[in-house]
Amino acid sequence: MDPIEIFKALSNEARLQILEWLKDPKAHFGPQGGVDHIEIGVCVSLITAKLNMTQSTTSQYLSVLQRAGLVHGTRLGKWTYYKRDEEAIKQIASYIQQDL
Repeated sequence: MDPIEIFKALSNEARLQILEWLKDPKAHFGPQGGVDHIEIGVCVSLITAKLNMTQSTTSQYLSVLQRAGLVHGTRLGKWTYYKRDEEAIKQIASYIQQDL
């Protein structure tokens, strides 16, 4: 865990919003062709539409979150699905509580 990378990733409103949506994906995203939001994750195209941004911007935001270890991507065919890394989020919460 690199706290600086995590704090950098969290310093953007859209990236924070993505993490909030991925916390409860069924409440924030519609169906996605039989792929389970909880088990596999949410398709980049659904996140892009909800952000109302370009696919390249959304991909860049997700890449920053992934490098920080806050999300995981799963590739199925030509689509990539993202979900939160709950263990990493617990670790950063613990770091803030105990070390800061």
